[in-house]
Amino acid sequence: MSDVTVTVRGEHEERIPAEQGVVRVTVHVEGRDRGTVVEQLAALATPVRADLDSRQSAGALLRWTSSRANVWTERPWGPDGARLAPVQHASVEITATFTDPAALSAWVDDLARREGTQVDGVAWELGETTAAAARDRVSAAAVRDAVERATAYAAALGLHTVVPIAVADTGLLSPDSAPAAPRMLRATAVGGAESGMDLRPEDITVSASVEARFLAR
Repeated sequence: MSDVTVTVRGEHEERIPAEQGVVRVTVHVEGRDRGTVVEQLAALATPVRADLDSRQSAGALLRWTSSRANVWTERPWGPDGARLAPVQHASVEITATFTDPAALSAWVDDLARREGTQVDGVAWELGETTAAAARDRVSAAAVRDAVERATAYAAALGLHTVVPIAVADTGLLSPDSAPAAPRMLRATAVGGAESGMDLRPEDITVSASVEARFLAR
């Protein structure tokens, strides 16, 4: 039998405990007077920033960032369809990255008691070093899976050797192929205002999918 071209997809995934949680927070104030609204925003945001500085100095916080204040005017509609008096808004976004779920939960619990603050979400992630190592490890395992599949196909045809021709991320060898599913990052909140927040990270799924082409002989 002459050489046969075999094209396969190799896949692999690992579940790894999350190492850090990223909290996105918005501090928002609204009112009739723009100057007053800006002052109120500063009064609410300043202690939050100071608290983050303190937590970072104590080692409970990896890093945090804060955007500039956004100020805008809204003209709401009344129930009769007429424009109402302008409403002034001011907000600032804060992002904080924690490596300790307990410290993250304590901060979110504290925010829940502060006026004008809103927790927009918590994303659990891997640290850069762990993520890079996991991507390399999972990608290599996906290639090995492709070799095993190609070898199995060749054996079914009575052939015994596979020689690699090309390997690529899914979709590069076969443009019509569906891309690999994205990893999901989720957090589960347990508890309420009285008992305190208990945010527990779920494992991070790191997956890789490759396409490989072989000559089977």
